[in-house]
Amino acid sequence: MKPVGFRSWASLMALAVALSSCAVGPNYHRPAPPKVSLTPNPLPGATVKADGVAQHFQIGADITGDWWHLYRSPQLDALIAGALRNNPSLKAAQATLLEARENVRAAQGGLLPTLSASAGIQRDKNSTAGIAAFGSTGKTSIPAYTLHSTSLSISYALDVFGGERRQIENIAAQADYQRWQLEASYLTLTSNIVTAAVNEASLNGQIEATRKLIADERKLLTILQEQVRLGGVAQAQVLQQQATLAQQEATLPPLQAQLAQAQNQLAAYAGRFPGNFHLSSFTLKDLTLPKDIPVSLPSAIVAQRPDIQAAAAQLHEASANVGVADANMLPQITLSAQLGREAISTSSLFTPQTLLWNLVASATQPLFEGGTLEAQRKAALAALQASGEQYQSTVISAFQNVADALSALEYDASTLAAAQAASRAAVHSLQVTEAQYRLGGQPFSAVLTAEVTYQTALIAEVKARAARLSDTAALYQALGGGWWHRQDVAVQCCGVIP
Repeated sequence: MKPVGFRSWASLMALAVALSSCAVGPNYHRPAPPKVSLTPNPLPGATVKADGVAQHFQIGADITGDWWHLYRSPQLDALIAGALRNNPSLKAAQATLLEARENVRAAQGGLLPTLSASAGIQRDKNSTAGIAAFGSTGKTSIPAYTLHSTSLSISYALDVFGGERRQIENIAAQADYQRWQLEASYLTLTSNIVTAAVNEASLNGQIEATRKLIADERKLLTILQEQVRLGGVAQAQVLQQQATLAQQEATLPPLQAQLAQAQNQLAAYAGRFPGNFHLSSFTLKDLTLPKDIPVSLPSAIVAQRPDIQAAAAQLHEASANVGVADANMLPQITLSAQLGREAISTSSLFTPQTLLWNLVASATQPLFEGGTLEAQRKAALAALQASGEQYQSTVISAFQNVADALSALEYDASTLAAAQAASRAAVHSLQVTEAQYRLGGQPFSAVLTAEVTYQTALIAEVKARAARLSDTAALYQALGGGWWHRQDVAVQCCGVIP
């Protein structure tokens, strides 16, 4: 009996391996990339020239992993390098990915048999009541004894219909999702730092121009007050200028507040507290506009965008859940065996007479669950459909981001060119007015008015130049940021390979 039992158990194990090649439920297939153009109208080869620079669109060109170096700012490079080392949100994403991958390894253990060993010592004293019940009048007693035991147990849940493998597939898809969340965190952090640095540079330029504008308004007010004292102008002009000056002064504190907030935001991105974060302020002169702009093909954008990859992982997870729900409705088969010994003394524990063993094969088929399993399967199918639609929505949003960024760059250049034309016209007007004033043809108030117009045009030019820089960063972010060309050192330090 003993050899036959073990051979039967081995045969069942072999059958389990043969059946393990199939798994119920749908097999996941990544959706095909859309065959569409990036913009409604053909993209020009380059933007118009503004500030002496035209940005050239390079269709199908690759993206460098450290694209922010194209701004040629050592200060910006150092800031981003520090943020990648210290940003707590990035570290949290790295740890979450490590957790998810360890969960996959833990789940994979469910495909293997479980083996356990045990040893025990038990002290027993049986009752004499049974002896008295059979009419014995003696004082017979059963002495206490010690029972020694050892055993080795093995159990194997046969994954005949692939429910366990679908569950592992589900957990692996969750790990993929966390991987792409890490890539998205990396891309968002670097893009946000570039945008915040450009914003700080823009605010510094606007504050400088606003201060000059306020100074000019004050000079004009002083002149008007003197003219009123001499009887040259009416008091109403002074009151009007006072109101204009007050309105202009009111624009400065909000700009200063925005600048302080931008600096605090940079500190947070760098993983530092605002109180001990000291960094020289960015100016627009510190940042160089990238001239050659890569534009990925639509099929490449789907593979490059971390948010699309994360949505695909969620779709994969939902697909695997359908297989889990299907498997839960089918028989669950388990094989187990136990080999052990039991004796009243350690010296006789390993004699042939103390051997114990058993083999068990069991199958459980759900018959009535109150509709729970069927409802869970329908819920899994609905979740799969929802994930598919969410994936499609993510792809559409991604292509919208790219189209928006490309359009912004195209029109940013035109806006900057117009702002610079207005600035040149304003400075020319100022020069003419100053010349006329020196010849006595214009009052000094006309000079100050022309200077105010020039400063206003200068602020508009600062905003347009900053928009061009920040929208370039937005395009790099929309195209995926070149993560495939980098090695995340921090993640490797945590034991995770991206």
